[in-house]
Amino acid sequence: MDAIIELFGFEQGLMRGFIFGFVHVGILIIGYYSGWSINRLLKKTSNGHIAGIVGAVVAHILSDLVASLLDPTMRSAALGILIGGLLPLSLIPILERYVTKSESHIMVGDHEDIEKDLKSEPHK
Repeated sequence: MDAIIELFGFEQGLMRGFIFGFVHVGILIIGYYSGWSINRLLKKTSNGHIAGIVGAVVAHILSDLVASLLDPTMRSAALGILIGGLLPLSLIPILERYVTKSESHIMVGDHEDIEKDLKSEPHK
């Protein structure tokens, strides 16, 4: 990746984090187009919207971790990125219990799963 940065003539300081951003977004795009879904695995153990939220967060954390380990300018921050990404997951049970979602909230998950959920549950 350093060769790519040098090939385009970018200054190293200005491109700090380039590899992180490229790998991070690349992993998410590959996951989307390959059909690999953490949501489907999690949906077997929880309700649909929780699986969608946790699946998106876990995919994001894994993508952040891999990207930070591959980017030499971000490698020293990998553990902090991992722990910082995992910590908000502990808020989900509290938010689920005390925060009322609007009737028009956006559902997160696979299109097929959303369609099945809409057909199987009564909605307000």
